[in-house]
Formats: sequence, structure tokens, C-alpha cells
Amino acid sequence: MADTCPVIEKSRAEAFSDGVIAVAITLLALDLHVPPPGSGSLGTQLAHNWPNYVAYVVSFVTIGIIWINHRAMLSRLHSLDHSALILNLILLMTVVALPFSTSLMAAYLRAPHGEKLAAAVYGGSFLLMALAFVALQVYILAERRQLLHERITPELRAAVFRRNAVGVVPYAIATAGAFLSPYVTLAVCALLAVYYAMPGTSVGAPDAD
Repeated sequence: MADTCPVIEKSRAEAFSDGVIAVAITLLALDLHVPPPGSGSLGTQLAHNWPNYVAYVVSFVTIGIIWINHRAMLSRLHSLDHSALILNLILLMTVVALPFSTSLMAAYLRAPHGEKLAAAVYGGSFLLMALAFVALQVYILAERRQLLHERITPELRAAVFRRNAVGVVPYAIATAGAFLSPYVTLAVCALLAVYYAMPGTSVGAPDAD
């Protein structure tokens, strides 16, 4: 079915994807609660909730980077086909799951039980998102090169793929590291967020519109 499906204008997929990512990044803020008055020092309560703030920042930056890279990916295309849309939906599904895994990580980071599993779910959610993005890029860059603009050279396709694939191994390490300590997972994910937020390290930076 996918082979016979005509190419599809990318504008609707772009608008839908932007909306889904915007909802996911907004949902992260729902886990930031205001401490009730009269329950102790406000500063102490805010400091006690630091896992919520750290997990929020890491996930917010990561989703923001995915949005930047997604926009860059679409800038390289003149259209999409059915299979590309399905792979894009799978990617969006992993993005929307991040608010749940972020809340789980924040709630269990300092818990006496379940903290390692929560961290593994958190790291695993980033790993699945990275794998989904790589799968979409491989399909576009290797299987459906006719969807790309003519300006996208083989050298550029190879560079884009390398930049996409580089995050998979660290996220796998973050997921496995959860069973050593949940702080390993949080630290690796935070370092990756900082790395990709730096100028020139975004997946689509050199060729984004």
C-alpha cells in the first residue's frame, strides 16, 4: 500500500507535528506544583522538589531540540509518502510519552523502592525517541531519496545520518545505567541535552532553513 500511495504535501504533516510537540512540551509543566502555604519554609519546599525542576528542564530542552531537528528534517523534503507519515506518527508517539516518564522520574528519583525502574523508563523513553527519529531519517535519506530536495547531496545525507545516530548509544547507556543509580540516567540525559543545545551540534543545524 505504501509503495502505491502518492506523495503527500508536507504542510499538513508539519502543522500536525508542531501541534503535537507543543502539547507534549506544555504537559511537562503540569508536574511543577506550587507548595501550599503554611506547610513549612517556602525555600525548603522548593529545594525539596529539585528533582521535578531538573527532570523538567532536561525533558523540555530535549523535546525542544527534537522540534528543531524535526523542522530541519522537513526543510530537506518537498513531500512525504504514506510510510514516512507512519514513521512520523511513531516518533510523535514517543515524544508525547516523555511527560509521563519525566513525572515518573521526578517522583521516584529519591524513593526507597522503584527508583531504578523509574529511571530505566525515563532513559528508555529517550532511547525510543532517538531510535524512532533515526528510523524516520534512514527511511527518508536512504529509501526515499526522491522525496528530498535536489540540493541535498550524498555527502549531506551521510552527515545528517551520522548526527542522528550519535545520540542512540548514550541514551542506551543512560537506560542501562539506571540499574546502577538513577542519578546516572539523569546525568547522562542532562549532558546530552546540554550538548545538543550548544550551537552547531543540532542534528539539522548546518542545513536547516
